[in-house]
Amino acid sequence: MVDLHSATMDQLFRAIMSLETLEECYAFFEDVCTIREIQDMAQRFDVAVMLEKGYSCQRISEETSISTATICRVRKCLNYGDGGYINAIEKLKQAEKRNK
Repeated sequence: MVDLHSATMDQLFRAIMSLETLEECYAFFEDVCTIREIQDMAQRFDVAVMLEKGYSCQRISEETSISTATICRVRKCLNYGDGGYINAIEKLKQAEKRNK
């Protein structure tokens, strides 16, 4: 993967980490990204969750109409990436358990 580390990226990620509510996240991302970019990120994360649950690429494609190219890219990141998807999925699971 490409090394994205820079002072500018650090500032962006610190800003994201400082957001405390869903509404703050919606407002920030709607200002920073296009609606399509937000939808694409959400779609990729949804694919990662489905892959982590053991869904096949074919099933994901059939159920979501997401292209197999996108599914394969996310699967590649899950298997060979920096662990970002897995870490986020695990943290989401932990948060859901705490909120039950």
